Amino acid sequence: MKVPRPLLWAAALAASFFYLTSGTSWDVGRFVRPLTSSGRLWSEPASAATVFTPDEQNNIDIYKTGREATVNITSVVYRQDWFFRVYPEKGTGSGFIIKPTGEILTNNHVVNGARELTVTLADKKIYKAKVLATDVRVDLALIKIEATGKLPALTLGNSDALVVGQKVLAIGNPFGFDGTLTTGVVSSVNRSIQTEDDRQLEGMIQTDAAINPGNSGGPLLDSHGAVIGINTAIYGSQGSIGIGFATPISRAKAMLLEIEQNGHISRPALGINAEFVSADLAEMLRLPTTGGLLIQEVEKGSAAEAAGLRGPSRVVIVGGFRELGIGGDLIVAVEGEPVTSNASLQRALDRKRGGDTLALTIYRNGSTQKIQVKLGEAAREL
Repeated sequence: MKVPRPLLWAAALAASFFYLTSGTSWDVGRFVRPLTSSGRLWSEPASAATVFTPDEQNNIDIYKTGREATVNITSVVYRQDWFFRVYPEKGTGSGFIIKPTGEILTNNHVVNGARELTVTLADKKIYKAKVLATDVRVDLALIKIEATGKLPALTLGNSDALVVGQKVLAIGNPFGFDGTLTTGVVSSVNRSIQTEDDRQLEGMIQTDAAINPGNSGGPLLDSHGAVIGINTAIYGSQGSIGIGFATPISRAKAMLLEIEQNGHISRPALGINAEFVSADLAEMLRLPTTGGLLIQEVEKGSAAEAAGLRGPSRVVIVGGFRELGIGGDLIVAVEGEPVTSNASLQRALDRKRGGDTLALTIYRNGSTQKIQVKLGEAAREL
């Protein structure tokens, strides 16, 4: 005999009601999730939202401290369009407070050329800033705000003992998203990168912690929350692809020490104007085919003049229109390294201070000789 389906449903409901009201044990957990005391059909462990792994807790603790001392820097540079009309151009970057009195470290390229500088703190308070010192050679700048009360400051760590693989954390304002934290590791150390103005930044820290436009000048922290680098550059122009670079904090410490001792940054001055000649042109001019920097002018009273470097004795026309002074010294090596471009001399000078000695190898009158030049000090920009 076939039992109608409605009767089967009725019997099943009756059986369920019997078991639920008779006190008979029934494993409902096999069919439905147990009821909570509030009557909901789900439950969450009480500690699920508050228990973190040790590494997560470390990230959280460092961020809480680092975020308070990381700032957003807005710069205004005035430029000219094709019709010579002046217009303001805004740029953004990051920085971090190193003293409770308002001193802030950042990159030179964040503040370079700015007519106006504005600093926004983590609590959204806004202050005007002034530049105390810059060092283009290591792309660093020190700026200051006049804030009320003591400000939170970060501890400067040790970048000389970094190990590939150790954890790092970056805090900054990528694409204007303030207070952003990214994490990663030290991917490599002692990297050399080329800047847009053809300068060489050496000894850089490479990291896979995401660094994007707007991160420049922000702190790169170790697992103790100490600053071991200043986020400076990315590989490529679009955004993070896992290859970012930070200036070691040891460079900033050296800059801060020099400011403390001398009140300013000492930039070296050689006092020459030179032009790079390649192998082909050098051969035409009956110079060593390795090429080098052909001195075009020696400034009066300069370190170069004191060292006996010589400028041109006559001028020739190259390529039908280009004037080139010849007869002067050809610099073929700087600090023992062959000259390969106009930037070769500048890279060597970037490692020097006023009063340091620069070793040059020059070609003069058919032979090479070595000259030691005691560098002068360039005029102060600030």
